[in-house]
Amino acid sequence: MTITRNRPAVAVGIQKVWPVAIAAFVIALLAQLAGQLTFDVGPGSVVFFPMVWGLVAGAIVSVQRVRRVSLDFQRTANAFVAVAVLFLVVRLAFAIGPNIKILLHAGPSLFLQEFGHLLGTVALALPLAVLLRMGPATIGATFSVDREPALPMVNEKYGPNSDQYRGVLAMYVFGTLVGAVYITMLSSFVVSFDIFDPLALAMGSGVGSGSMMAAATGSIVDAYPGQKDQVLAMAGVSNLITTILGVYVGIYVALPMADRFYRFLTRRRSADPEAVPLDPEANRAFHEQVAASTAPVGLRAWVAIPILAVVGITTASVFAKGLSWDIIGGYAIMVALLVLGMCLAKVTRFVSAIVWVTTVGALASSTYSPIGTQLTDTVSSIDFLSVGCVVLTFAGLSLGKDTALLKAVSWKIVPVGLLAITASFVLATVIAEFSLGFWS
Repeated sequence: MTITRNRPAVAVGIQKVWPVAIAAFVIALLAQLAGQLTFDVGPGSVVFFPMVWGLVAGAIVSVQRVRRVSLDFQRTANAFVAVAVLFLVVRLAFAIGPNIKILLHAGPSLFLQEFGHLLGTVALALPLAVLLRMGPATIGATFSVDREPALPMVNEKYGPNSDQYRGVLAMYVFGTLVGAVYITMLSSFVVSFDIFDPLALAMGSGVGSGSMMAAATGSIVDAYPGQKDQVLAMAGVSNLITTILGVYVGIYVALPMADRFYRFLTRRRSADPEAVPLDPEANRAFHEQVAASTAPVGLRAWVAIPILAVVGITTASVFAKGLSWDIIGGYAIMVALLVLGMCLAKVTRFVSAIVWVTTVGALASSTYSPIGTQLTDTVSSIDFLSVGCVVLTFAGLSLGKDTALLKAVSWKIVPVGLLAITASFVLATVIAEFSLGFWS
């Protein structure tokens, strides 16, 4: 049994949607009211934002055993995340448009720093995995930060019963469960030293995951509020480039490189006990568990979008300390662009909704648009972090479905996963810092 993109979605009735929507509404509201908290950690500091509280609280609800939530509840929450990320992308698009000139100026840096995102994990995390004797699972776990596109890549090359595939699954689950929280701590700690240009940090935050990018960007925006729009624009474009290039670089460069590097480092090693495959029964149970937790849910857009808009307007109003027509109008504009992007993606098929909403939103809000200033002013009344709070709250409510999978993999994925995320963020930031200095 394998994970594929073409499995039929499991239809979800409206009666299963409301418990998830109400839970997310309450948690996001309380998280926004709680505000942010700063901890001093040695010479630096770590900032926890409302979106992190939303993620943690949602995860507690999802995994607690006092009154268990169903797998359908968790999968429905995960289906909301897919649409909520589009709201996040739309909000970023309205930061990209007014800053197109800055992005064009930083163009070479934007592409150069991608080497940090796409190859940093191979350079640093793979040797650690070899040292810990993870076996061939090392290849799947360390050729990238392993988000959704990585699964079919490894499945096609090595097969669903391979150690490499278990490695990519382990990293996927680990990143899903702790990625956003960890990168929040990592980015705020790095930002507190004030040694990197905020635009370089913004590029580093575009690791290819919408939730991780939002979490990392929150720390940068908090430290450099005067450059908020430029930071959001740079992070959004960097994340989009990582997402698009990641497929091609993963297939043709990163995955073959990880395979060869692993073989080079283990060329003198005898049989690795970690490389012994699971017995057929255990392997079948493992993949049944994977299929159950990742089964797609048929959540209709006309149901998801209004619910997300209501939760988003509420969190944005709490942040702004009052509801305003600008916030309502901003969400109306975002919904219109989101629906347009989804329709264009359905018509064209080969261009995703993320690419459409980013492109159309950036053009509509650019200085070349006759209504760009008005659109940007209205949408800018919605705080980016409040949108991130909505995304991570729904993500937290979906995490329970993956905890059983994490128990099925070795503890070794923890240090390897942390180093992979660190390498992607830090190396990309360092490369961006030097390339920005060179081209400026």
